[in-house]
Amino acid sequence: MQYDNLMKKCIQLASKGEGKVSPNPLVGCVVLDKNGNEISTGYHAKYGENHAERDALLKLKNDEEKGGTLIVNLEPCSHYGKTPPCTDLIIERGIKRVVIGMRDVNPKVNGIQKLKNAGIEVIEGVLEKECRQLNEVFIKNMTQNKPFIAIKTAATLDGKIATQNGSSKWITSESARAEVKKIRNRYDAIMTTSSTILADNPTMEHRKKIILDRELKTISNAKIYQSGEIFVFYNGENPPPNPLPSRAGEYLDTPVINNKLDLEFIFNKAYELGIKSLLIESGGHLNGSALKFTDKIYHFIAPKITGDNNSKSCFDYRNINNINDSINFKIDNIENFNPDILLTYYPI
Repeated sequence: MQYDNLMKKCIQLASKGEGKVSPNPLVGCVVLDKNGNEISTGYHAKYGENHAERDALLKLKNDEEKGGTLIVNLEPCSHYGKTPPCTDLIIERGIKRVVIGMRDVNPKVNGIQKLKNAGIEVIEGVLEKECRQLNEVFIKNMTQNKPFIAIKTAATLDGKIATQNGSSKWITSESARAEVKKIRNRYDAIMTTSSTILADNPTMEHRKKIILDRELKTISNAKIYQSGEIFVFYNGENPPPNPLPSRAGEYLDTPVINNKLDLEFIFNKAYELGIKSLLIESGGHLNGSALKFTDKIYHFIAPKITGDNNSKSCFDYRNINNINDSINFKIDNIENFNPDILLTYYPI
């Protein structure tokens, strides 16, 4: 039996947990009876709640899963966490075959061996590339103990995000901007700078927001402070006012390198604060400076040309004299949001 389509369904189910399961991985599950008929599905919907396998199996009350097959995009857990091990329930319910997209990179997990020891057939590596991409945040967290960093930018065909006087509303269409909100939801926090806040006064609705404001220029009635948990990174030479104009958050004294806040310090501190992934939405200076830390870029392009070299570029942080000094990327996906497109690409 070919399991590709069922694994695709697992990935689709898993995606329903985006923005709600961190720091856990995204997991979806499909259960077949012994005759190959689909009898249940499940997914990990929220951190602390049932894992996908448990969600799917607990819906079955009449032993119809006995002798059947369970398909899941990530190796079932074999240890106690917020919930009991999924492997124990799979064994208890009499499943005879488990189909897995990818092995878990969490060193605590040894689910495959536990299933095999119980006499269960295990098939591995079905749509492994797609399964790994689904959980790219979790993989980086587990293997590097660092947050996954993404950049979102929106530019004209000639790479401009605003005119020289700051006019930028709107470069992209309503459909593209609606997609941005969906992208934001996948990340634990969004990051921007005082320059962006002073220029655009954005709301940037999100659960957590990171603001880089070295000289504390923005602590006022800026819209971005009106909701969410706020973390302001500043330089300690400027004592912060008290309290933050938001429901929750804190000021974080940050070292300065070359008159700029130290990004490596900021990303490491964010991880310590439990922020496992963040999306940068800012101007060309931060976008460019963050490139060496960046794991993924969402680049919206509108079919417009400013024709003005003094307009602001989406990546603007250095001068080079040799085109071979450019940073190379691999385009992973192209989507249409009429009339705009979204390029998603990764560093090589």
